[in-house]
Amino acid sequence: MDLKLIGTTFVAVFLAELGDKTQLATLTFAASGQSRWSVFIGSAAALVATSAIAVLVGEALARVISPTLLKRLAGVAFVLIGAWVLWSSRPSA
Repeated sequence: MDLKLIGTTFVAVFLAELGDKTQLATLTFAASGQSRWSVFIGSAAALVATSAIAVLVGEALARVISPTLLKRLAGVAFVLIGAWVLWSSRPSA
């Protein structure tokens, strides 16, 4: 088990999830006054499930595409998504 990879993955996912729509939805459910444990278990299970899907798809893609190319494609996708978010959030004239 690669502890450095575990730590890097934890920090990256933790920082990416702070303040995103998933966390805001979880906050809203918790604020509704319902069981906090139910909200925690449901949101944690959802994050585990989506992470499992990402790992399985990533592993499958790595068999067909080189990891270097996959990292570059992911980088390009992040830049394009960031540009799209900036473009769509510009004030209307």
